[in-house]
Amino acid sequence: MVKQDRRQISAETMALFFDAVWFDARLAERGLSRDILAAAGGLSADDLTLVFKDQGELSAGQVAVFAELLGVSADEIASRAGVSTPVPSQHISADARIAALERRVAVLEAEIARLREG
Repeated sequence: MVKQDRRQISAETMALFFDAVWFDARLAERGLSRDILAAAGGLSADDLTLVFKDQGELSAGQVAVFAELLGVSADEIASRAGVSTPVPSQHISADARIAALERRVAVLEAEIARLREG
């Protein structure tokens, strides 16, 4: 079996595995390091290393942050990060995101109140 050169993967083709070569090249082009990428995505350096080794996954939010940091689309990040990487939804309104956050806060507040009573 012939191994495909991962640098030749087009944006339309989903990478099976995390394309560390591509990510390192984009970081170098922008004068950034993996540590900065990790911090921007809310990951430890060790967690990002696991992602680069294809032993960890990115969230949709991290995909969006990495896309902005590297100056490419979220689709490009997701396609280079492997087959199970989620693409952030482009269709969720700010109101819907705020409502979702408010629901999460309400659940947390209820749990805190329950713990204080117990």
